[in-house]
Amino acid sequence: MRPREVEGKRVAVVGAARSGLAVAELLGEAGADVFVTDSKEIDEKDRARLEALRVQYEQGGHSERAYEVEMVVVSPGVPSTAPIVRGAIERGLPVYSEIEAASWFCRAPIVAITGSNGKTTTTALAGHLFRSAGRRVQVGGNIGKAFSTFVVETRPDDVVVLEVSSFQLDHIDAFRPSVSVLLNITPDHLDRYDLDFEKYAHSKGRIFENQRSGDTCIYNADDPVVRDQVKRFVGFVEERERPQLLGISIESKVEAGAFVKNDDLILRLNQQEEVLMQAEELSLRGRHNLYNSLAAAVAARVMEVRSDIVRESLMSFEGVPHRLEFIRELDGVRYVNDSKATNVNAVWYALESFTERVVLIAGGRDKGNDYSSLKPLIRDKARAVIAIGESASKVASELGPETQNTIEAEDLNEAVRFARMFAEPGDVVLLSPACASFDMFENYEDRGDTFKNLVNSL
Repeated sequence: MRPREVEGKRVAVVGAARSGLAVAELLGEAGADVFVTDSKEIDEKDRARLEALRVQYEQGGHSERAYEVEMVVVSPGVPSTAPIVRGAIERGLPVYSEIEAASWFCRAPIVAITGSNGKTTTTALAGHLFRSAGRRVQVGGNIGKAFSTFVVETRPDDVVVLEVSSFQLDHIDAFRPSVSVLLNITPDHLDRYDLDFEKYAHSKGRIFENQRSGDTCIYNADDPVVRDQVKRFVGFVEERERPQLLGISIESKVEAGAFVKNDDLILRLNQQEEVLMQAEELSLRGRHNLYNSLAAAVAARVMEVRSDIVRESLMSFEGVPHRLEFIRELDGVRYVNDSKATNVNAVWYALESFTERVVLIAGGRDKGNDYSSLKPLIRDKARAVIAIGESASKVASELGPETQNTIEAEDLNEAVRFARMFAEPGDVVLLSPACASFDMFENYEDRGDTFKNLVNSL
């Protein structure tokens, strides 16, 4: 849909959180007749914002008014299984995500990044690479600013880097990134997908759905589920219409893309091969960050950022908050905040990146987690497991037998005090929950900030 086609359209925006409010304002300013509906109470300041925009709204439930429209735009926090979404689909109303609607207004090329793990780091890293090259770049989507808040400011020579979640991809129609990145697909958010991993994987793969000749797909060639999605969405496209496919691998050489060999990061683009740098020069540690760095490097090179700038940027990047974020060292013990690790695979990557003994704080709102993949690492590396939140008993029973010390804590404050008791000089106390935060906190940022405050007060 073109921006001018929005004018006069009756639109229901479902969800009055960050993305919902942003897209309501965007569409309203484009001339649409916008109605916001939320199942919960809308915050007072947000109600004031809607009233200032002259946008009508309802709160505490959805009425028939929400269906008296020509299209529906859903916030990523609203599941596809929600009655309001199902009702819209049953009535034949088109349902779009916020990134879909915002993309109609975007004049800049989009670099869209998704994956079960690493997408925040890779998005921030890609933004850092483009800034270092002097490009005017906007970074947002699933992190930072909603796409709708800055899209009208974009210019053709800008770069938009978006972290994109499966929820945001669930309701795309024409969303077409110039460069797409799919880092990995492991079980996550299955509660939103009827506990069906295939449905979740398909949602991730939709990042490729509309890409054609002139676009680029960057994918993890080591991940068989990712490779399946590439085949599903790109394999059927006629060769002359097919986007450029660039693989990344740390296990073997790729025909085109980037890989690691003998500790060197090697780019293979336009049938030319070059050693970019050594892995030990990367500012980010851990096997998972090799993938993140390769993906960001390839995306930047595709967008014509010079190799020397890519190299210097990968060496200078300082990471993102709440992702293996060092807080402080106390009595010879390092405290690390990995609150963004909201699934099991993220915790696996975190544990794998440490050679030290670890006191692990884990738990929260379980999303159908299977902790079996963590057991060998817990056995080898964990001095203790401290379980918190709604899933404390499950975490303790699953991982407790793999370590000598296991305890359930009443809250994060008690968990930090237990961790200090168990930790020995040279250890790492790691908050890496494997679970959502909503049982005790507003979000993973709130959980991480609370952890940092507690650690800094020791």
